Amino acid sequence: MSHFPSIPNLELLALFRKFPDRGILPLLEYHDAILRNDSELSVGERELIAAYVSSLNDCHYCFSAHLDHAKAWGIPAEVFGDVRIDLDHPGIPERMRPVLAFVRRLTVDPAGTGMADAQAVYDAGFSEEGFFDVISVTALYNFMNRILEGAGIKRHVRVMDMTDEMRRRYRYTHLWKTISKSPGQV
Repeated sequence: MSHFPSIPNLELLALFRKFPDRGILPLLEYHDAILRNDSELSVGERELIAAYVSSLNDCHYCFSAHLDHAKAWGIPAEVFGDVRIDLDHPGIPERMRPVLAFVRRLTVDPAGTGMADAQAVYDAGFSEEGFFDVISVTALYNFMNRILEGAGIKRHVRVMDMTDEMRRRYRYTHLWKTISKSPGQV
């Protein structure tokens, strides 16, 4: 249920349209920088992290959106359940297991995160740049989950059907064109 009386049927685009001057474009640009630019982590692995963080926070909207993107980038559909991820599924790349353990700790016990947690990610073959990408995706999705949950957006409403190919070409800044149009424009 929307926490904004002026937007009773709240969904993400309506929220961003309501507050376009609150850093929405830079936020979308940051999404592209973290999720779509070059990284040691594949796009699918970064989308898996986004979905996993969202599952830990019970943010249905982000979980649903990012599992669709992760699947389009090659993460097996069987990994995903109802707002949860099967960490024991063989479709989870072995190198991602310590990453997801770190992501869990950083999400549920940030102050408890220590060098042993980081070292496990390094031991899985990631450099400091790759480790920073892990931290960045985790932080971004904890942030986004708080925005959506705080606004009262509980369910992912698809505003358009996207094929896997469309998802692989997708940049988060593409949303800006939709957001910056008035609601009646197509």
